[in-house]
Amino acid sequence: MNGNDCMTGVERIRSAIAKRQGDATAAFMPYVLLGFPSRMESVAMVQSMADAGADLFEFGFPFSDPLADGPTLQAATHKALLNGTTTRQCLDIAKELRDAGITQPFCAMSYYNPIFNYGPARFIEDAARAGFDGFIIPDLPPDEGEEMEEACREAGLALVYLLAPSSSQERVELVTEHSTGFIYLVSVLGTTGVRASLPDYLTDLVALVRANTDTPVCVGFGVSNGTQAAQVASIADGAIVASALIDTVLGPNGADAVKCLARKLAQGAHGH
Repeated sequence: MNGNDCMTGVERIRSAIAKRQGDATAAFMPYVLLGFPSRMESVAMVQSMADAGADLFEFGFPFSDPLADGPTLQAATHKALLNGTTTRQCLDIAKELRDAGITQPFCAMSYYNPIFNYGPARFIEDAARAGFDGFIIPDLPPDEGEEMEEACREAGLALVYLLAPSSSQERVELVTEHSTGFIYLVSVLGTTGVRASLPDYLTDLVALVRANTDTPVCVGFGVSNGTQAAQVASIADGAIVASALIDTVLGPNGADAVKCLARKLAQGAHGH
């Protein structure tokens, strides 16, 4: 189903990142909010970004209280919810993409409330069946992740935890011990959104995390153009891009502009 059925989800994610690891190269991981601007358009965007060079995907599940998201993603999430997008529909969209031949690893980005309401064990089982390889749950800390971790281990799927510039050494050690697939390193304090530049401390922050683990480190929040993707590639293993792509979807050229931006981001991450 995932193009590499003999591998676990964790292995597929690690393999996709490993293929891009090198001097000044990294994996490109775009964020797509499922059901936005519509179900059909979100499917088309994934297919477009796959062609443009995406190495793996972060698929957002709409939720009414997206605490970690800035104005762009909040507005997009509101639109997706108005479209009637549900957790079940997000799983169905992933299955549709797998059936259409998309082979890149899929990571579901969902807040914990929809997963809790769905039933964590059932959610992971259905997500695995739909073709997901891992999960990013911003409001689930490793201190409270035992149930999800156990279910993910049984299914061979990754559970990715987040670190931020404010994370203590104790928190860095806890997250690096429990995170599988990769570690999501938030580049800035605050919510998601386009930034004019990446912070000067990012190199040291990545080095601090890497000193504690061999798990790949992927950087998100604020990466918005090819130059910034190349900056991330010079120090980390993956560049995650969300708000810049959503902003572009809403622009005058829509899908064509998204594919163009995705190609530039991929080229920056891949060192081209």
